[in-house]
Amino acid sequence: MTELDQLLSLMTRLRDPDNGCPWDREQTYATIVPHTIEEAYEVADAIAREDWAELRSELGDLLFQVVFYAEIAREEGRFNFADVASGIVEKMTRRHPHVFSDASYANAAEQTAAWEQIKSAEKTAESIPAASVLDSIPLALPALTRAVKLQKKAARVGFDWGAVEPVLAKIEEEIAEIRHEMTNGAASERLADELGDVLFAVANLARHLKLDPEAALRGTNAKFERRFRQIEVWLAEDGRTPEKATLADMDALWERAKIEERMSEKLYKNQIIDS
Repeated sequence: MTELDQLLSLMTRLRDPDNGCPWDREQTYATIVPHTIEEAYEVADAIAREDWAELRSELGDLLFQVVFYAEIAREEGRFNFADVASGIVEKMTRRHPHVFSDASYANAAEQTAAWEQIKSAEKTAESIPAASVLDSIPLALPALTRAVKLQKKAARVGFDWGAVEPVLAKIEEEIAEIRHEMTNGAASERLADELGDVLFAVANLARHLKLDPEAALRGTNAKFERRFRQIEVWLAEDGRTPEKATLADMDALWERAKIEERMSEKLYKNQIIDS
């Protein structure tokens, strides 16, 4: 029995109506979704931290989610794990004619355009009418990621700026608008609308710079956490806590953390060059 067969057998045992796990038996497609999203984020976290042992474990957790959905579907007579696996093999083979057939593309942009054409043809063949070029973008995606996907779809039909400068100008315009609303005491709903416009424009900038805004923000979150934790260490060494320190104290320590971090990065780079 292969490892995958063992996993499928384990899942069937957990869902057994008589001798399975009560919690696993109670689950539905909908109740598993939050766990799936959480596991996907934990995979991303392990990659960001370059913790490869943890990544192996988290990939197993994510695979378990797929097996869970497939087992519920098997019980309902809809499909099974083998159908899922064969389906994705068939789809990826069809969408990579430059690998599995005789098609060829000049660059990644041309390949991406062909990918979208193949997907569109698939939907036509399945008799799924395309009401909008924005169809098929999941609502459950993180907001920044979904913003970029919406913008990419619109860009493919020409609704896009061809340079970064107009995007920067749009960000400045949106910031000015939220500043205006704040000055005039706008309601929170209005401020939220304007803030959303700022974030959407920033996501657009990330797209034009060919950066992932979610990854960029995760990096900044990690940097903030790392520096703030260092502030806490230094305050503790002085017998204080953040609650007992002034903002000026913490600002000074923040700048110290930035300087020491940059010095460490520079030293590390020099060691790499010398080696």
